[in-house]
This record gives sequence, structure tokens and C-alpha cells, in this order.
Amino acid sequence: MAKSNDPLREADTVSTQILERPETKDADTGPEMFHYVRKEKIAESAVMGTYVIALCGDKFPVTKTPKPGSPVCPACKEIYDAMKH
Repeated sequence: MAKSNDPLREADTVSTQILERPETKDADTGPEMFHYVRKEKIAESAVMGTYVIALCGDKFPVTKTPKPGSPVCPACKEIYDAMKH
């Protein structure tokens, strides 16, 4: 069978994959940490893409759910612990 010069015909034989783009951070920010934010703002941010403000003052959209044992922002933890007393 002769090779076709039709690029669409050749594309039929090429497999495609969907790659998820990992969330990137600047190299000097260290490991990704999770922050304390207002509970009622989490779902809204995750669905609408609105920004939340963490206890430490960082602003960001919620894109991930922390798993048990995930690293927590030390500033958020300190403020949260002070609020409990």
C-alpha cells in the first residue's frame, strides 16, 4: 500500500493523549503549602474561580483539596492557633 500524502489520513493513525498541566510555582517559594481560609468561600472559589484570602493574607483561587498530612502555611497555622484560645 502506497503512503498517502494526505495529512488528515495520516492523522488517523496517530494516537493522542490529554496531558494535565501541573500547577507551577516559582522555584524559590519552596514546597506547596495549604492555607486556612473561610470555609464558606472554598466552594465558591472552586466553582467560580474567585479568589479567597488566607489568614496569612495570601490571595489565590482554590484549585486543590488538601489531604491529611499536607504541609500547612506556618503563618496561617500560628494565626489559627491564636484564634482558638
